[in-house]
Amino acid sequence: MHPNPSFHADDRSRDIAFARDRAFGTLAVSTDDSPLLSHIPFLMDEDGNTAELHLLRSNPIARALNKPQPARIAVLGPDGYISPDWYGIDDQVPTWNYLAVHLIGVLELLPQRKLLDLLDRQSAFYENRLLPKPPWATGKMTDETLQRMMRMIVPCRLQIDDIQGTWKLSQNKSDTVRLSAADGVAMGGIGSELDALQALMRDAAEGAT
Repeated sequence: MHPNPSFHADDRSRDIAFARDRAFGTLAVSTDDSPLLSHIPFLMDEDGNTAELHLLRSNPIARALNKPQPARIAVLGPDGYISPDWYGIDDQVPTWNYLAVHLIGVLELLPQRKLLDLLDRQSAFYENRLLPKPPWATGKMTDETLQRMMRMIVPCRLQIDDIQGTWKLSQNKSDTVRLSAADGVAMGGIGSELDALQALMRDAAEGAT
């Protein structure tokens, strides 16, 4: 599905905030044979200029990084099927609403000495969201185990050149029709995070998107 321009987000700060908060996506790198994909957590800076991540040393993407490679990370949000019956108007067709932000740039290996700092910052980012649980940190591991595991992974950085956001929330429909479709999603449907999806559709109806 290639969305029409009315679903393309122009608010870079909103795209960045969503991607930073989600912090998980699908990394894609092209090769002569076929695209390489890996599902990865990442740590994105506040300005949306870089995304840091780590890969297994045996990952085909890591092996392809003998030189920097063009890459993108697709960060997906809520999604769901939209039945035309929910619109309350005639001559409509089924569609699928979704939120996605693509981080596009060049992926490169970082020096191995930067790995521990990356792991510490990345775990702290997630663990701090679990407070008041005492945060986990690499310091809880024995040095032998930590060093053994670190030899298996490599640190990487995506230098982000472009951010493309798609917020497909039925905003090409009138407010009444869009809210009616949101009611349909709220009653239950097909997709993921449907409560979040219908809330976003309602926000769009109120002009927030």
